[in-house]
Amino acid sequence: MNFQNVMDVISEFPEVYRYIVKVLFILISATLVIKVGAGVIDRVFAVRFKRMPVDESRMRTLAGLLKSILRYTVYFIAIVVMLETFGVKTSSIIAAAGIGGLAIGFGAQSLVKDVISGFFIIFEDYFQIGDYVETAGVSGIVEEMGLRTTKLRDFGGQLHIIPNGEITRVTNHSRGNLRAMVNVRVSYEEDLDRVIKVLEEVAEEIRQKRDDIVEGPTVLGVSDFGPSEAVITIWARTLPMQQWSVERELRKAIKERFDREGIEIPYPRMVVVDKKSKEAKD
Repeated sequence: MNFQNVMDVISEFPEVYRYIVKVLFILISATLVIKVGAGVIDRVFAVRFKRMPVDESRMRTLAGLLKSILRYTVYFIAIVVMLETFGVKTSSIIAAAGIGGLAIGFGAQSLVKDVISGFFIIFEDYFQIGDYVETAGVSGIVEEMGLRTTKLRDFGGQLHIIPNGEITRVTNHSRGNLRAMVNVRVSYEEDLDRVIKVLEEVAEEIRQKRDDIVEGPTVLGVSDFGPSEAVITIWARTLPMQQWSVERELRKAIKERFDREGIEIPYPRMVVVDKKSKEAKD
């Protein structure tokens, strides 16, 4: 049964039911077209992953963009067909849209800005799905990129939906090797040469243990003096998104080694002097 046969059968229904059935038929057809089209896009990009050495994150981003375009296009066509079903002359509406386009444009400036920004973000490769970024005052992992909005999931689980027009500056933590830095505070009473030697041994152990460290860890030496401590800095370069894990493991290993070596990490203290007792002793 082709489309014309379906419409002939529908035409035999009472007028009210005929309109309802036509609208349902249009909505179901639009949904099926979107699902089939999305499946075709997924298969096309899956085949490309296998045949060509392309960036998977970038391909997923472009696939999401094509799905967004498909949805908006199908929705627009479905709305035009439904209006035609109710006897509305869409040709006159489209002609009037040319006259009223300027007024509508002023009202839809933010929408147009979001869409244009979305194209630039995707095609200039600011970030991709799976990247950890900071933008528009929030940070998180990019879960979805569309024509109008970008969705970030932060470490607390919250989902941030950001209009693309608000993305004016992006800090991407997933591009290139990143820095891991740990500041170690030790008491002034400690032998700094001995402390540095112990830290170099810990750094070597971590270097041999982890494959995600590209360079270092390197003990840079004494970098600062505090009220009650000397600060020794350890630096390393890691694969993207691994810098925090390396820093955590370094701190844990340093604390355990300091405990074994009897090296003191300074902490706030209060010394109480009893003047009466002191005078009595004198």
